[in-house]
Amino acid sequence: MQKETPAANTLAALYMVHQPKLLRTALRILGSAELADDVVQDTYLKLLEGPPLSTIREPVAYLFQTVRHLAIDYHRRRAFEYRLFAEEQDGENVMAADGADNVVISQQALSLASAALASLSARTRRAFELYRLEGHTQRDIARDLGVSTTLVNFMIRDAQLALSPCRECLLPD
Repeated sequence: MQKETPAANTLAALYMVHQPKLLRTALRILGSAELADDVVQDTYLKLLEGPPLSTIREPVAYLFQTVRHLAIDYHRRRAFEYRLFAEEQDGENVMAADGADNVVISQQALSLASAALASLSARTRRAFELYRLEGHTQRDIARDLGVSTTLVNFMIRDAQLALSPCRECLLPD
């Protein structure tokens, strides 16, 4: 007869036992109790979708590592959004009087850039997006994609070379 898994080894029990420590871990990274609570809840949901608890060698370490990774992701996303949506300085990024022409030129430039990025392999495009748009380090990208940092460096360079013909269109005078 097979032994039943003790309650302490169930995912819900592990989560409940370690929730205060998980919250403190997320709070140290994020600096916000509300965001830390969101991260810990997202961790629980992610664990429900993840591998069975019985296949994880160190469930508690896995739990804390998941919280750390999600908290770092939240932090990066917030920093990116802050940079993206930061209030404009007075008069900065204001369209000139010939705004319609600028809109058409900008749309054409974005079309060229999109076509250049579409010509890249999915992995190279993803490496470039993670690096330039989401602010990930090359080391993190290498780990996420399962490649060397040298290869990530070359992929980013390839993407920049593909975009170089668009550079004059995309950068203002």
